[in-house]
Amino acid sequence: MATNGDQQATPKPPPNPSPLRNAKFFQANMRILVTGGAGFIGSHLVDKLMENEKNEVIVADNYFTGSKDNLKKWIGHPRFELIRHDVTEPLLIEVDQIYHLACPASPIFYKYNPVKTIKTNVIGTLNMLGLAKRVGARILLTSTSEVYGDPLIHPQTESYWGNVNPIGVRSCYDEGKRVAETLMFDYHRQHGIEIRIARIFNTYGPRMNIDDGRVVSNFIAQAIRDDPLTVQAPGTQTRSFCYVSDMVDGLIRLMQGDNTGPINIGNPGEFTMIELAENVKELINPKVEIIMVENTPDDPRQRKPDITKAKELLGWEPKVKLRDGLPLMEDDVRTRLGVPKNK
Repeated sequence: MATNGDQQATPKPPPNPSPLRNAKFFQANMRILVTGGAGFIGSHLVDKLMENEKNEVIVADNYFTGSKDNLKKWIGHPRFELIRHDVTEPLLIEVDQIYHLACPASPIFYKYNPVKTIKTNVIGTLNMLGLAKRVGARILLTSTSEVYGDPLIHPQTESYWGNVNPIGVRSCYDEGKRVAETLMFDYHRQHGIEIRIARIFNTYGPRMNIDDGRVVSNFIAQAIRDDPLTVQAPGTQTRSFCYVSDMVDGLIRLMQGDNTGPINIGNPGEFTMIELAENVKELINPKVEIIMVENTPDDPRQRKPDITKAKELLGWEPKVKLRDGLPLMEDDVRTRLGVPKNK
């Protein structure tokens, strides 16, 4: 079962939360906790989980980067619960599965409060693993392609250990996620916790924070506002962009499958920043100009997932092409900015 590291402990059967679970007329629902469920990917994951009427979904979020607005269609639903909670504090509830997404994921937010970011990654993950251990839940961590740092191999496979600066301005996120992965495997080996680790690559789609510093939302918002598209120098650095519905599908398949991971989930289509800017310009606003601005330190030059494992072990690969996904995101950003298409 384990795909990385030796499994020494045998999983213990989870305790029953209530005798009702064995009652003749009770239909036991799967109770699923999503930390960070008011965020961009988290809220799309909640939408998908709520489609299954056997699921009860509990979201814990402190709204540092998430928004209640992302979940408004579920508030008041009998199978949905929303808790304002910071994962750096313990959470005492009964659940069967935990999707642990809580963490600021864009440089603007994690550089604004780096200590909070690393506490979320380390103490937050410890608290969620403690919960998983107490109630026998399976836990999935959304790790990140940032664990590979500025990679010296291309594309990145799960066996690559990374090239990360431990004292840089991005380290609170990169190293925080690396420690979170370590904790996951240590709990798995020592306590038999059922773990799943997804290393997610750049994701885009509706509900991304408009001014969060991530390149797709930046470019689309700039194009809609008639501002120049600001490409960080030199513009030849590459990223791979996965549409959010594909990402959610990959996470659910990983949770339901038998592999611990880590497994890369991302779109292997690779674009330079200049190419992305030109696509956005062509699709959204051909009149805007593209300008070059200074880069941030430790910005990785290349990012492309090797998704061989995801294909073989999960039967997953992305379906939405960048040119199809960008217009879907444009509509959402226009609605939120209040800028109609034909102004």
